[in-house]
Amino acid sequence: MPDDDSSPLNRVVAVRPEREVLSLQRLPYFVGISGATVGSRGLSMHLVLIPPGAKAEPHVHVGHETGIYVLEGRVLTRWGPNLEHETVSEAGEFLFVPPGVPHEAQNLSPTLAARAVIARNDPAEQDKVVPFQPDAGPAPTDA
Repeated sequence: MPDDDSSPLNRVVAVRPEREVLSLQRLPYFVGISGATVGSRGLSMHLVLIPPGAKAEPHVHVGHETGIYVLEGRVLTRWGPNLEHETVSEAGEFLFVPPGVPHEAQNLSPTLAARAVIARNDPAEQDKVVPFQPDAGPAPTDA
């Protein structure tokens, strides 16, 4: 059966986010590619803005990987069962977060916003963000 060019899965779609939304991580997102916006079946891609000095709520992504590319700023990511590990990402660097790893991100600048492109291998990734409390037992598994 020939492909139907009118199907959402058989066309190229440009997305220009017009407004920010507050993510479950409590950070401003500009939603780009997702199942809801373009009919993606295996990818989401957004722009996140971390205001000066702000940080995400600790959380876990259940069942999907996260790739981050920092466009502007310096971001401290604390991760692990007690958020005991740290890494700093700067503009021009990539960061990978495996599924099920508890983490939080904090903008290290008290005056400038940090911006990053975030890609995940789930078209509805916000449906699988789980708040995390350090010392509250094991994180949700990668089920």
